[in-house]
Amino acid sequence: MVEKFDVVVVGAGPAGVSAAIVTARAGLNTVIIERGNIPGEKNLFGGVLFKHPFEKLIPDFVKTAPLERKVVEYQYWILLDDSFIKLVYRDDAFENNPSGYTALRAKFDAWYAKKAQEAGAMLITRTQALEPIIKDGKVIGVNTDRGELFGNIVIAADGANSLLAQKAGLHDEWKPHQLALGVKEVIEVQRTKIDEMFQVKTEEGVAATIIGGPLKGMTGGGFLYTDREALSVGIGVLLSDLVSNNIRPNKLYEKFKRHPAIYPYIKDGILKEYSAHLIPEGGYNAIPKLYTNGMMVVGDAALLVNVVGWEGTNLAAESGILAGETAIYAHKVKDFSANVLKIYETKLRNSFVLRDLRKFRRIPPFLYKNKHFFSSYPEMLRDILRLWHTVDGEPKEIKIKRIRDVIISKVGPIKLIKDISDLIRGILF
Repeated sequence: MVEKFDVVVVGAGPAGVSAAIVTARAGLNTVIIERGNIPGEKNLFGGVLFKHPFEKLIPDFVKTAPLERKVVEYQYWILLDDSFIKLVYRDDAFENNPSGYTALRAKFDAWYAKKAQEAGAMLITRTQALEPIIKDGKVIGVNTDRGELFGNIVIAADGANSLLAQKAGLHDEWKPHQLALGVKEVIEVQRTKIDEMFQVKTEEGVAATIIGGPLKGMTGGGFLYTDREALSVGIGVLLSDLVSNNIRPNKLYEKFKRHPAIYPYIKDGILKEYSAHLIPEGGYNAIPKLYTNGMMVVGDAALLVNVVGWEGTNLAAESGILAGETAIYAHKVKDFSANVLKIYETKLRNSFVLRDLRKFRRIPPFLYKNKHFFSSYPEMLRDILRLWHTVDGEPKEIKIKRIRDVIISKVGPIKLIKDISDLIRGILF
């Protein structure tokens, strides 16, 4: 297989397909290569798609895409060994105009790739990109396990462990604290039971973000999302923490889903899908160089994930759109050098993608260095609530004194003030 295209896109996830739709619609000869048997087979995300970037390309996205449920309620759980705390945010505004929808990648990615094909892009599955083809300092195509593909521009959308970007010299080996390992199951549960358990209508859904429990003391978290007739449940933990704690991710996940806060939802369910995947967690400071002569990097391959909002697919799709626009301009001026492709980074810096990641650039290293946020603080909050809600004749002034003692023993007032200050500074300033 030796062919020449205007644009070669590696990876049929939201980033790569978004780029391909843009370039194909502009009349550029575009090919997408995907290592899975079908798009979505090798991909993983928690389960929430934010509609904003997709509606740019497909105005009737919400009506036509294979979405599961609109998210009308966001929950935040803190798990302890023997208890749990939940914060629930539900807003009627999301019933008529939700930002996010739950989705299943096997369904969604195949549908989305078809949109690229309808735009004129070629899709080649069961094909793995091995390395970029470089000539005279310029990427001119990719070597695959089925032969060579040449292109004026290569768009690397091959995930967090992007071999193309690394072999093109855009970054070194990722460090273990810059990537998390995600483990996820899709568990079939009757639609009516989901509606009843979460008190939602059939088209409505819930997104739960979870910390603590078996993940105590490790930077990472879990999730539970309601699909139409299934629950998507999983965890993501920094590779460095898995190594330092000498724990296998599957064992950790089994403990997680057996926690009393989670098990009742899934105990009668049927396992339909199991997957594992690397997730970028390094934030703004870990982003590699985004372009070189003849090549741009998008989505997870560029570590474009916002850990503060647990957002990834919207950043991926937006980066794909901007890379596609840059590729169109490069063909217009017939210049595929880094001097032109740097426009892609400028576009990203002017978009919400890099503006958000830069805004929260202090948070990933802060969470990596302060493990007590995932251990001492949940325990402290549990102990405070336990004391306050134990009605045993003890005067409240004594309970307040005991609460002060809990804070001092778990964290300490100086450390508490510093942590709150650092967290606020990382988010607001």
